[in-house]
Amino acid sequence: MANDTMRIFFPLKIFTYPQYDCSEDEREYIPPREAVAYEDQILAAIAKKNRHFENDRGLAEYIHDEILKEKVYSLHPSVEIVDGDLWGVMTAGLRESLSGEKTAALINYVCCQNADGYGEGLEQRPIKTLDGDIYVSFWNHENYSLKLEQELKNSSPDLGYGGQAMG
Repeated sequence: MANDTMRIFFPLKIFTYPQYDCSEDEREYIPPREAVAYEDQILAAIAKKNRHFENDRGLAEYIHDEILKEKVYSLHPSVEIVDGDLWGVMTAGLRESLSGEKTAALINYVCCQNADGYGEGLEQRPIKTLDGDIYVSFWNHENYSLKLEQELKNSSPDLGYGGQAMG
């Protein structure tokens, strides 16, 4: 089982269509600060999607790099409020620490899952809210970066989520 965890954060792209039958150009983006209002509905949609995992390893089951797959026991997507904004997060359960090279490989794997794998499937399913359907993308080609939890903490020392300091 996992001995340690690594958390990888990334910005979300959340949008809605103001009218039925709108084109992609007409969608309205929901800023991360406003998206906080939809955290529970997004978490419920992710939990529903996660039920399709074959076991408790989540996305780690599909890692092709055998050495990385051995070191990463589990990988689970979620969302979290950080400094008042809603962020995507992948939590990796590690059997042992990762070298810089294997950390980079894991970050690349998460990026690929967000863009074309898990994230693409999530984005294509509407999430019902009291305000109408929203769509959540783990990928944003215009303004996208992955940050380890420590990097996110260092970029703003006052970061917190859920009223607690990260750590």
